[in-house]
Amino acid sequence: MSAEKVTTSEKTAIGIAHSKLILIGEHAVVHGQPAIAIPFPLIGVETVIERVPGAVKMDSSFYHGPLHLAPESLQGIVQCVDATLEYLEIPCKDLLIRINSSIPPGKGLGSSASVAISVIRSLFDFADRECTDGELLELANVAETYAHGAPSGLDTLTITSRSPVWYKKENPIDYIDLGEDFHFIVADSGRVGDTRTSVESVARLLKSAPKRIQRKMDRIGELTHQAKHALERAGKHFLGQLLNEAQKELEALGVSDAGLNRLIYFARKEGALGAKLTGGGNGGCIIALAQNEVHSKLLAEKLRKYGASAVWPFVLKKQK
Repeated sequence: MSAEKVTTSEKTAIGIAHSKLILIGEHAVVHGQPAIAIPFPLIGVETVIERVPGAVKMDSSFYHGPLHLAPESLQGIVQCVDATLEYLEIPCKDLLIRINSSIPPGKGLGSSASVAISVIRSLFDFADRECTDGELLELANVAETYAHGAPSGLDTLTITSRSPVWYKKENPIDYIDLGEDFHFIVADSGRVGDTRTSVESVARLLKSAPKRIQRKMDRIGELTHQAKHALERAGKHFLGQLLNEAQKELEALGVSDAGLNRLIYFARKEGALGAKLTGGGNGGCIIALAQNEVHSKLLAEKLRKYGASAVWPFVLKKQK
């Protein structure tokens, strides 16, 4: 039995974070259009910190061992831990960081940002300090910068929110007040998407056919503005149409592959008001809008039987 298992900790600290997904605006948001992201509370991360003598160690499904020997894929989190310890003036030693995540990585669900937020919250808890939103955003972006190059901060903002987030580069963040409850299903294609590669392929398209691709970006932007109105007032039937329209544009950009299209078309055939990919595409997940709670459960079961590797029905609730 390892030393970590038998050591009695004098102090335990916990930090949690839920997931997020993009409702509409993928890819166009990179080129100055707005996007709407929504909190996804069904999956998340819990980090538990214990005081254990020796070097700082990490225990997770991805890696178990000394923090400084963590693999390349976790270097963003390593840098985030280092930055947070330095900020809190905690010595970089005598800690065991246990990370338990139910968010599948590489599926556009904000896995890296959720892990970072959970870790930061646990370290602040360990230091008996309250963590402000500003501190959380700044420290989480250490990990996000490593993972994505130049993060928008959208993942972090949505993961820390209870409401949908309206985001546009270099504009103030806005939060959307829902006019009603919306019942969604997220279905995992079972294949990992590569957001960075998808973003780069769209950038190349924009360079090679600027007028045609810019029209598509502008159209996704229009649909996103209309989706905000649908969430606030116009309702689920209008929102469903907009999701379908956005999917058409994403297919034209080449980021929706056959596996995603198969799940999307099936969801629509089974009565979804709208369905599209969520995130970078070319793998990852789809999001479908159900008619009501009963239909949501039924559609989730059908998608599971149809071959989705994981399915999560959830409701985005109007704040009372």
